[in-house]
Amino acid sequence: MEKIERKIYAIGVSTILIFMGLIFYTSVDVKADTYNGEDLALAILVNQSTLVSSSYSDTDSLGNRMSAVLTSKGTLSPTYGSSFAFFSTGIAETDIVTTDEENPGSERGNWFSGGQYGYPRDQVSLEMILSVPAGMHYLYYDVQFFSSEYPEYVGSQYNDKFTISVESPTEGTSTYVFDVNSGYFVLDSDGITGTGFDIYAQSGYPNDVDWVDTTPRSTGADGGASDLIPIGGASHPVSPYEQVTVTISIQDDGDNQFDSAAFIDNLMFSGFSLTNVSSTKTYTDLNDGNVEPGDIIRYRVTINNNGYADQSNNDGDEFEDMLPANVTFIDGSLTATSGTIAYDQQERKITWNGGIIARSQVSMTFDVFVNESCKNGTIISNQGTVHWDDDEDGTNNAVKLTDDPHVQGEGGGPDPTNFTVIAFEAPAYVIEDFSDDPIGEAASNSFMNRLWFETTKEEGESNFEIAVSYYNATPGSFKTKLREAGSPQHWYYNFSNLESFATSWKISFKCGNATEASTMFLNISNSNDDCLVRFKYAYEKDGSQPPLDWVLHIYYWSPGINDWVELWENGNLYNNWYQLAFSRVSHNRVQYMLLDRDGVELDSQEDYTMTDYMLERSEGSTFSNIASVEWRNIYDAVVCPMFFWDDHIIGLIPE
Repeated sequence: MEKIERKIYAIGVSTILIFMGLIFYTSVDVKADTYNGEDLALAILVNQSTLVSSSYSDTDSLGNRMSAVLTSKGTLSPTYGSSFAFFSTGIAETDIVTTDEENPGSERGNWFSGGQYGYPRDQVSLEMILSVPAGMHYLYYDVQFFSSEYPEYVGSQYNDKFTISVESPTEGTSTYVFDVNSGYFVLDSDGITGTGFDIYAQSGYPNDVDWVDTTPRSTGADGGASDLIPIGGASHPVSPYEQVTVTISIQDDGDNQFDSAAFIDNLMFSGFSLTNVSSTKTYTDLNDGNVEPGDIIRYRVTINNNGYADQSNNDGDEFEDMLPANVTFIDGSLTATSGTIAYDQQERKITWNGGIIARSQVSMTFDVFVNESCKNGTIISNQGTVHWDDDEDGTNNAVKLTDDPHVQGEGGGPDPTNFTVIAFEAPAYVIEDFSDDPIGEAASNSFMNRLWFETTKEEGESNFEIAVSYYNATPGSFKTKLREAGSPQHWYYNFSNLESFATSWKISFKCGNATEASTMFLNISNSNDDCLVRFKYAYEKDGSQPPLDWVLHIYYWSPGINDWVELWENGNLYNNWYQLAFSRVSHNRVQYMLLDRDGVELDSQEDYTMTDYMLERSEGSTFSNIASVEWRNIYDAVVCPMFFWDDHIIGLIPE
């Protein structure tokens, strides 16, 4: 289906404020029919005295909103003076290039007197008559092209064009054209924040006509732009003392939908062709995912000669890059598309020597290891330096720092290339509060994307699952209503994933009275299936209010006396929240504790463990000293007691 068949007609409405023959400017440049574009010309020109006259036209019948004089626009700022000109096939000062500036809105943009598909095509044009000063032979300017036709309609009939032509009586007519199909889009929505073209397909996949907004998505960039490019020199020859006609225009092609725009500034005359250098530096983690210690980082440096004069291989290095701390250079990783690249091991410095012909570039790469000793949260920052000749005298007298094109720093200057190292550091404890597990399902928990806890699930005659009916602090708890027929069930732990050992185990639980006997065992074992400690939750008939006269008692198994020992022997656990815990005292002893909801100790006893409470594992082993809790009931009670478990805290020590 062609693009034209998927578009919906719309008409944008704007307001012109014209009183008594005077024009009052709002946030959008509103101009009368007699408007000649002089403010646009003066915003562009370096030497405003060269302006003889100007004229302006566009297809907007409601106020010439297709151009604006601006002091900033997102990532854009003047390259000379305090303002620049911005031309658009839509509305120049819109915050988003959607129909009627809606966010989210249709990617179709805005159209004017030609309607959505007709003629005239949306177009804006500024013509300037300029007087060429003495000694000047070339015309230069800075330009950047934007389009929402990118990426879907590159190579199609919807080839919006931005054109600058210079008519010289002596040198003839020279023309610069940038269009959608030229293929020089080097930035997408991520790199042009705030320009109006930083749009993202809400589907996450740009495809034909999209519904877009300005919320970044890793796969949804739906606008594109060129670099900020200096143009001119030999492409626009002129002669001293003559008057030249400079025409700047942009227009839709194929239809009047999907806006395109252009930034222009720093238009000046010069007596010689200039070299103009820019440089970018990016990084790629060859291991994918977060940057972690031991990962390989590939840096890519691109040096562009955007001018019309060659950058010669002058004395000294044309590029230098000191390696940052916390990385190690990888021998044999140097590449360069031209010139000579080298690594100085003593100075930890990358150097490159060579020339760059006009309107070309050189690209180089090198790899480094992120040191294993690098701490979590370390920011590794790097920025190279280009040495170049900006006045054609054969000496590299100018300096340009590399810029990370994915970062828009304050002030618009070149930004260093930074990344943050995510290094795993074992926590002092982990907690499962069951607040983010799905209701009626098993539970699981991870720390820094490392799974350390998961459970089985049971429903029906027995329940072993997430619930929300009761909880201690945060919504959500783990419900057990366990009969013999539904036993056993399990909680599983993997503390080798956390590079740690468990030193304490604590759980909050809510219980109630019962109408008959029920006994539930909690057998806590290591990953060798050796039982470390055992608990018994026993309902015994010693209450005074039938039928709920079976009350809960908690016991632990004592290997020393080979029998059960009750915690809080003189008390009964009624319908309330309590805390049960044990902590390691030595390799074969633990401290058992029973506390009330507020943490007040009800009982505390030290005793032997059933197997060694180890804090070591062999190299390469995944041993966990606490690996599972087996839950088992020995009764099939008619009215089965329910428990709710919450705020499960495991104390840890690094391996």
